[in-house]
Amino acid sequence: MTSVPSKNIWIKRQQCPCGDWKCYVTCEGDVEEASVASQLEKNETFQSDSMVSPYVGMVFKSDDDAFEYYGNFARKNGFSIRKERSRLSPQLGIYKRDFVCYRSGFAPARKKSTAEHHRDRKSVRCGCDAKMYLSKEVVEGVSQWFVVQFSNVHNHELLEDDQVRLLPAYRKIQEADQERILLLSKAGFPIHRIVKVLELEKGIQGGQLPFLERDVRNFVQNRKKIVQENDALLTEKRENDSMELLEACKVTKEMDGDFVYDFTMDENDKVENIVWSYGDSVRAYTLFGDVVYFDTSYRSITYGMLLGVWLGIDNNGKTVFFGCVLLQDETARSFAWALQAFVHLMKGKCPQTILTDLELGLKDAVRSELPSTRHAISIWNIQPKISSWFFLSLGARYPEFKSMFDDLYHAENADDFEHRWSQMVSMFGFGSDKHIALLYSLRASWASSYMRGYFLARMATSAYLKSVESFLKAICCAQTCLRSFFEQVGSSSNFQNQLRQEMQYMLTKTCMPIEEHARNFLTPFAFNDFQHELVLSMQCALSEMPDGSYLVHHYKKMDVERLVIWIPEDEQIHCTCKEFESSGMLCRHTLRVFILKNYFQLPEKYYLSRWRRESSLVFYDNQDTQTNDDGWFQEFQSLTGTLLTESSITKERSDYVHRELPKELKRLISEVRKMPESDGVAMDLTLSPSS
Repeated sequence: MTSVPSKNIWIKRQQCPCGDWKCYVTCEGDVEEASVASQLEKNETFQSDSMVSPYVGMVFKSDDDAFEYYGNFARKNGFSIRKERSRLSPQLGIYKRDFVCYRSGFAPARKKSTAEHHRDRKSVRCGCDAKMYLSKEVVEGVSQWFVVQFSNVHNHELLEDDQVRLLPAYRKIQEADQERILLLSKAGFPIHRIVKVLELEKGIQGGQLPFLERDVRNFVQNRKKIVQENDALLTEKRENDSMELLEACKVTKEMDGDFVYDFTMDENDKVENIVWSYGDSVRAYTLFGDVVYFDTSYRSITYGMLLGVWLGIDNNGKTVFFGCVLLQDETARSFAWALQAFVHLMKGKCPQTILTDLELGLKDAVRSELPSTRHAISIWNIQPKISSWFFLSLGARYPEFKSMFDDLYHAENADDFEHRWSQMVSMFGFGSDKHIALLYSLRASWASSYMRGYFLARMATSAYLKSVESFLKAICCAQTCLRSFFEQVGSSSNFQNQLRQEMQYMLTKTCMPIEEHARNFLTPFAFNDFQHELVLSMQCALSEMPDGSYLVHHYKKMDVERLVIWIPEDEQIHCTCKEFESSGMLCRHTLRVFILKNYFQLPEKYYLSRWRRESSLVFYDNQDTQTNDDGWFQEFQSLTGTLLTESSITKERSDYVHRELPKELKRLISEVRKMPESDGVAMDLTLSPSS
């Protein structure tokens, strides 16, 4: 029996947020891994059905390929194999390999033990002559392995499929199962109960795990022995690496004055928590720090630390790195320190909204440290847990429950939500379910009916979640120590390393003046959303109310109406869908009213600065016309960053820049437009991020 070791110091957290430390959730990545493993197993079965028996003269690129092939053949035919002898030469290295049946040869005679309780185990070896011998030859400078002897004659009974899988060569405990076994063992579960729990969690019959109860027992005993032997070394490594990380922060600060960090020490004068950020990240936060996603999905068993990463979204829809923290534990106290330190690094500015995972300690920390910030939990963080919690227990009823839960998430108002929730709890018998109780207690942070109006800036979407996952995998992949992790974070978060964006045309779809006007202000990402809503506004019908407000609905869906309130004196417009409050982009309902009012240009206050082109962090590059050199761009970026930093110190400075900067930009635009066109055709300098 073999186990699969971890190659990374970071793993996905599996602790369930319900508070029961013996409870866990299956990570989405683990589900995908299991699915892939299942598919690979099916592929192997298919391949083995059509597998050619080895024969003399068969050629392999390497001896490992030959061993794998013979192993698959053996499993299909009811036995396993082992490596027997190899021969070495100075010129060729290993040039002969002997692979034999696991029952080949005979066990060596043992001396009689004087131990009182010695177990005399019977050997499985019976002199079986099944084998495959290989020899290496170099043909035109390329090494190849040839089968020189092969026999498939056995002197013992071959096993059926349900028996051969239990041979030691084929019994493996995967990494996810290892973590679960250790957690249950720590909780005091006996071995036979651990096996039963794994069977129930995987929804399989007894005895169908890819390993035996004795494999679990041996794994637990061996791991405990290893931990005891290496505990002192591991503690020393943790302390040394943590101090090395702190030293790296100090050195980086000396080299880059804009780098910021903070840390705490424990009672033994050891690094407890540490947080850091970069000058580019702090400047990006001044533009896009209105919404922050705080990811806490990774932790390190090697260092016993939790990884927290603060991320945002820029005006091009790209993930922006704000900061990183390592915490010794997952208590509300540690989370509170992390949030406090983050706000300090960001010059005291708190976000309007913070998105987090389902985490009770984090909920309390947000409430205490960010009292004016709205706390939201993305549905994309909840859905994987829903599957882990209820898929097996509900069985065939799970699809019905999932559909009902999705409808409940989109409930129009709080009363509708409460009514549907009660129906769901009653229908599925969830009256005492701890996970249902947890979701209900946090409903104000994840249900649409309660969150409508929370400013999320398009971050609560599957597209953004995929972008975050990609960034996290980039910084967490195969890092062997904290110092290399620190360097990877610095590289991934460096805006200079980001790909330049291509200038592309933003084509209009409606030929309406409103659309043309919006194109002058918005980035392609924001303009695409605006354009989508503008097109859909043409499908909206509306009727004016006596008080001057409007009821707007889709021309085919009369039962879903939105109330749009229009205040002409201040050119203020409000819709009950609260799309503008949520994303900073006007909805189809308000755009329909503006069109009715004969607006050819929207008031500029409805083009938020965070979605405007002048707020871009990245440089756009025209592949056809390389008129901007790196030096010009770096100087421009440096000046822009300095302006943002200096203007954020006091309100007087900020007001002055907000008042004077648009004037200067308009003057420059006016001067540029007066210049002659080189080819007689106006070039559309609309900027768009590359896909």
